[in-house]
Amino acid sequence: MRWRTVESSETHPLGGVPSVANRQQRKGDESLMHGLVQILIGSFVLSIIHASIPNHWIPLVAIGKTENWSRSETLWITAISGSAHTISTILVGIIVGFAGYRLSSSYEFVTRIVAPSILVMLGLIYLVLDLRSSHHHRHHHVKVGSMSQKSKPAIIASLCIAMFFSPCIEIEAYYFTAGTLGWLGIAVVSIVYLIVTVLGMLLLVDLGCKGIKKINWHLLEHHEKRVTGLILIALGIFAYFIKI
Repeated sequence: MRWRTVESSETHPLGGVPSVANRQQRKGDESLMHGLVQILIGSFVLSIIHASIPNHWIPLVAIGKTENWSRSETLWITAISGSAHTISTILVGIIVGFAGYRLSSSYEFVTRIVAPSILVMLGLIYLVLDLRSSHHHRHHHVKVGSMSQKSKPAIIASLCIAMFFSPCIEIEAYYFTAGTLGWLGIAVVSIVYLIVTVLGMLLLVDLGCKGIKKINWHLLEHHEKRVTGLILIALGIFAYFIKI
């Protein structure tokens, strides 16, 4: 009878009190859910800013106009080149995320201190770079002039190569934070980044073909490092003070 009493305090039969193991499991599930929500929001915000950078889509609008491509041709070429850009970023991000996953599984301070600190430090670096290069903007994925006198397949290949070999570093840093939640966190960042970036580029290219490129994009085009830096700092501070 005594043995049965000890067992019931650990196992929670029907109508009994939940066991310590189940309470810990429930707490762990809630913590994981909060972390995934944070990663989801951060990935969404960074992806929107990334897709909105004019040098990611205005060259595609200009090339389409120069080559007399139809709207549908311009859009599917945008989808191909945008996918090449996001895939290379995701491949590098998986490696970075795996490093965060392995470290966080052994050292809790990586999750609580190191990962948020990396976001804040990278954000500060972006702010400094923006201040130093305020008169010399150099974030160019595609040079429109170099595309002239080329066939359509050659132009598409050039766009894909240029976009593939220019992964975005700000997203890579966020992969480290996502990696502290395991492969599920890495998958969330990858899926959100791929969908939002490609769809965002498609939307902006489509609007650009209709004349929205005449809007003054100077602030975002020449200060995307400042905008990205502020977002990274905010995400780092949020991750530090909000327990996940």
